[in-house]
Amino acid sequence: MSAQNPTEAPSASSDEADKVTGRLGALAGTKVTLSIDAMGGDRGPAAVVAGISHSVAKNDSVNFIVHGDAAELTKLIQKNKRLEGRVEIRDAQGVVSMDEKPSQAMRRADTSMRSAIDAVKNGEAQAIVSCGNTGALMATSMIRLRKIEGVNRPAIACLWPSRNPQEFNVMLDVGADIRADARDLLQYALMGASYARNGLGLENPRIGLLNVGTEEHKGRAELKEAQDLIANAADVGGFQYEGFVEGGDIPGDSVDVIVTDGFTGNIALKTGEGTAKLVGDFLKEAFKATPLSRIAALLALTSLRRLQKRIDPRRVNGGVFLGLRGTVVKSHGSADATGVSAAIKLAYELAATGFSDRLAARVASAAAAAQTDK
Repeated sequence: MSAQNPTEAPSASSDEADKVTGRLGALAGTKVTLSIDAMGGDRGPAAVVAGISHSVAKNDSVNFIVHGDAAELTKLIQKNKRLEGRVEIRDAQGVVSMDEKPSQAMRRADTSMRSAIDAVKNGEAQAIVSCGNTGALMATSMIRLRKIEGVNRPAIACLWPSRNPQEFNVMLDVGADIRADARDLLQYALMGASYARNGLGLENPRIGLLNVGTEEHKGRAELKEAQDLIANAADVGGFQYEGFVEGGDIPGDSVDVIVTDGFTGNIALKTGEGTAKLVGDFLKEAFKATPLSRIAALLALTSLRRLQKRIDPRRVNGGVFLGLRGTVVKSHGSADATGVSAAIKLAYELAATGFSDRLAARVASAAAAAQTDK
């Protein structure tokens, strides 16, 4: 399948559909148009436009359709000559607030979020980036883009800093749905493996199922059932199944993809973010405690900056909605320009590989194999 033509249907039986040579940064040169919801974030459209500007400076192959208040966006974009000819503005006066119920937001046709999603639905852009309300974004995307055939529950996947050579692990679901039965967890494994291949360049990713222990007799009934389903799907899914893993394995090097339900995954994600901030605050306090510790901080400045970059949540800003007929990247609501730029980079890389079509092919291949086994 040609990366320049993301609408070209891949072969469900071809393993080449999910293989990527190296990291996706090597795809620079593939022309992609991204649809950006500029109004939903906590920092407003200024941070979003600044993030677009950062992205344009690094990548000549990405253009943007930006949705929101046209008058406000025009002022922000005209201040930056770098954006000339790279950004199209779509006026959308409605804004989905962070506390708006998804059931209400999905019915509104005037919002920047809806306008951004429809640009992908209509084939004008290859992926969406939004800093807006997660529940509203998922609900509206499901209605407008529809689910991939064979997917019961879409999932949100995030990248987690790890000890693995690729520096990140994939974890899903981290909040799309608080429930997941055994077959949902199997689909998450298939989608997570495909994301690891396309997002991290791993040809044969290792999958782990999150549990309260690694022993086979531990865990809820649906986890034990999912254990068998995932193990049986490993060959057709193109992954290695490593069995149950624990919370300590999420940032470890024993697996590349951690599968769990959205309730558990979201708690783990928020706990990890809070712990990272706590450790950072403790380090600052420790190095400011005495004159000697301040000198030590200066001596360790290079190492501290390297550590800060490694664990900076802005580097991995962007949860990907998996299981939809289109690529949707959810940025943190409080993302600054650096965070928005990271989410844009992720959306570009996935769109450049035709990831959504490849994921659909992988799910269809697994479903066909399951029917054959019956």
